[in-house]
Amino acid sequence: MDLGQKEESRLNIFLSNPSKALWTLALPIMAGMGIQTLYNIVDMIFIGQLGGEAIAGIAFNMPLFFLALGLTMGLGVGVTASIARFIGKNDKSGADNSAEHAIAIAFFISLLLFIVVATFGKKILFIFGAEGLILSLAWDYLQVICIGLPFMVFSGFFRSILAGEGDMKLPMLVAGLGTILNIILDPLFIFDLDNFGGIGFGMGVKGAAIATVISQCIVFFIFIYMLFVKEHAYITFRIKDFSFSSEIIWDIIKVGLPASLSMIVMAVGQGVFNRILIFFSADTVAAYQVAGRIDMLVFLPIFSIAAALTTLVGMFYGAKKFDILRYTVKYGIIAAFSITVIMSILLYIFASKVIGFFTTEIAIINIAVTFLRLFAFVYPLIAVGITTGRVLQGLGKGLPVLVITIIRVLGVSAPLALIFIFKMGKPVEWVWYAMMISTGVAFIIACYWLFISMRELNRMELT
Repeated sequence: MDLGQKEESRLNIFLSNPSKALWTLALPIMAGMGIQTLYNIVDMIFIGQLGGEAIAGIAFNMPLFFLALGLTMGLGVGVTASIARFIGKNDKSGADNSAEHAIAIAFFISLLLFIVVATFGKKILFIFGAEGLILSLAWDYLQVICIGLPFMVFSGFFRSILAGEGDMKLPMLVAGLGTILNIILDPLFIFDLDNFGGIGFGMGVKGAAIATVISQCIVFFIFIYMLFVKEHAYITFRIKDFSFSSEIIWDIIKVGLPASLSMIVMAVGQGVFNRILIFFSADTVAAYQVAGRIDMLVFLPIFSIAAALTTLVGMFYGAKKFDILRYTVKYGIIAAFSITVIMSILLYIFASKVIGFFTTEIAIINIAVTFLRLFAFVYPLIAVGITTGRVLQGLGKGLPVLVITIIRVLGVSAPLALIFIFKMGKPVEWVWYAMMISTGVAFIIACYWLFISMRELNRMELT
């Protein structure tokens, strides 16, 4: 069986049992993301041993990471949806061409991010509220990470290309290898000789960045070898035969650009929240950062289900199998909601024990525990919002995610938090209340938009 027949067979299998197909795609994503989440948690545990200032220094880098991830993952979603729809139509040349355009986009984004971060990175950190020692630590970290940004961007696009054809296994294995390597290198570069068996380099937060860059480089070259040398994928890269297509660029951008902009909006929002939280203390910023790492655990299965839905919805939409598409959407959203309810209950009960792994500083623990226990009540709503957004992206609708994010972050949560803290003089818990209110608003809008989109499918069936 050649690659084309194999891909057609995969599509037929997905159509015959869509609920099984969802988990076939989601579980490898979950495993890969689980390993990545493990790294993020272990990384924060290591950095936490350097003190609250080190955690806060990393926290002020997060908006810039959201910018990089926003452009990479957002446009990557556009790539995934585009390739999936071409495959659903049995159009291999279209899928190949879409992947080649993705490589061109990755090159442009890599160059843009490197120039912006290298030139304006320190000023951006200062604007976000980092000062003194925290600014110094944040810039130490960012200078090194800047070198690894192009490798991170290209690897993200390679994962999106493979996701578009339903191959979640290779990205999982490569991400796992990179993460394990990162975990091994972290203590080696972070701690000094006495704390790491006599062989540590003692470079602190800069060492954490070096470990990340090394692992990202290795992941990048593994993808290059597997996709361009071994030709592992159904997609075939023939860069020398590349011909620009405005139609394919638009197919990617109409879904991917709104998704990217939505993550950029979140990056701006996180910068605003860091600015608000530093008003209270560096420990408050650190607590927000630590709690954010726990968020990753809660949403690990949700992001996996959502990513699988993007691929399946794109394929089923391209194949015009609308009944199967509707069933898959309903099944995926119910699964995401149910899992998140269980995770939220467990997190509410064990929040203090979980936070205790990251730091022994009582002030940080108390703030982070309060955050997690409050958000346990809205995590299921966030899960529905995430999966709904990815369903709409699979249908080729990128705008809803952007509109909902702008309303949630810039229209509700950030303004409310500013009013609560600086106009009404409320304590830090009211920042969390602002975020929770915005979550409820976003949930209602997302559900309404999905309802309208499903009605459009009904009309398409009748024509």
